[in-house]
Amino acid sequence: MSGDWPLGLVELKVLDLERESAFYESFGLSRISGDGERVVLGAGDLPLLRLVALPGGRERPRHTAGLFHFAILLPSEQELGGFLRRGLEERLPLTGTADHFVSQALYFDDPEGNGIEVYADRPRSEWRYPGGRLNIGTDHLDFERLLRIASPPDKKLPAGTVLGHMHLNVGDLDRSQAFYESLGMEVMAEAGQVMRFLSWNGYHHHLGINLLEGRDAAPVARDVRGLGGFQIRGLGGSQADPDGILLEPPL
Repeated sequence: MSGDWPLGLVELKVLDLERESAFYESFGLSRISGDGERVVLGAGDLPLLRLVALPGGRERPRHTAGLFHFAILLPSEQELGGFLRRGLEERLPLTGTADHFVSQALYFDDPEGNGIEVYADRPRSEWRYPGGRLNIGTDHLDFERLLRIASPPDKKLPAGTVLGHMHLNVGDLDRSQAFYESLGMEVMAEAGQVMRFLSWNGYHHHLGINLLEGRDAAPVARDVRGLGGFQIRGLGGSQADPDGILLEPPL
């Protein structure tokens, strides 16, 4: 999947590089490279996350754009069950679970409060389109079933794992939607007047955008910890979205 998958890695600006790096290695990512300023981690040799030290950085204020969560897509629900089992055994910081009809998801926070989703997709043949829009919702996750079908827990994320989607706090849904549509995305679903889901090639979503930090949330600031940017394959060069989030092509 990774060869033609549109997303590359996500970059987080962090206040404590050593602590964050240690957390993500214990979470299941493998260290690919690193020094005192940045660390790259991934699934095997596929980069998924770049941590960049932010000397003198400050906490992210409320009412600002930025990361809601980044999402790690596992190859199968059996792998998700194995990750759930390990998460329970090792007491990873699980904050929630959900069945989104198109996928099953586990939610976590890292030590600096960055949201992480770990999920597995349901087959596309099971996705439903009432009224012409994809049905993405939230229901109780049958984690007992996931544990029954689980693959053996593994300390590291399996081969085939990718950055599945990004979910962003934005200041204006229409403005953000128009920008990402200019990159070839289309809206797949909406949740009330506060959340929209966009993708390429009919996927349920490569991008979620929401107003949970309020309308007209301030753009991302360089000296604030949290999301720096993420990679999109096929970009001609680096650019920023309307909320100051850096987009760049993979190296």
